[in-house]
Amino acid sequence: MRKLLLLAALLLPLSSAAQQLPRTELSAGMHLIRAEVADNFVTRMQGLMHRQSMGANEGMLFIFEEPGVQCMWMKNTLIPLSVAYIADDGSIVNIEDMKPQTEDSHCTKKPVRFALEMNAGWFESKGLRAGAKLRGLEKFKPRQ
Repeated sequence: MRKLLLLAALLLPLSSAAQQLPRTELSAGMHLIRAEVADNFVTRMQGLMHRQSMGANEGMLFIFEEPGVQCMWMKNTLIPLSVAYIADDGSIVNIEDMKPQTEDSHCTKKPVRFALEMNAGWFESKGLRAGAKLRGLEKFKPRQ
């Protein structure tokens, strides 16, 4: 298993340029979000690493198999991001700002299945805080 994980980590940078992740649309009030979906170990580990930029209303939605305390870091991520941790009902639990190319952990304040990374300051600029609701997550039912 350790060899398999090491191999996956080595191949991630090589495969990221060719990899096209599925996309979904979410909304926060009147704001439309177009997000790539990272819903497995490999795509969650790759995240937004090595990207030079991201569109104004684009992001990445991380989906975990079950609720848990999720933590993000920014190793090999070149753009500043904000991450919103989101409960199953679509409500934002907490938002953390993250600096590029750091290994600082940014964690949820309670167990969640979703995390949405957007350009730094996006949530604040839209007036979104803990308790705000996002729509569109209901299509991602927990795996049984």
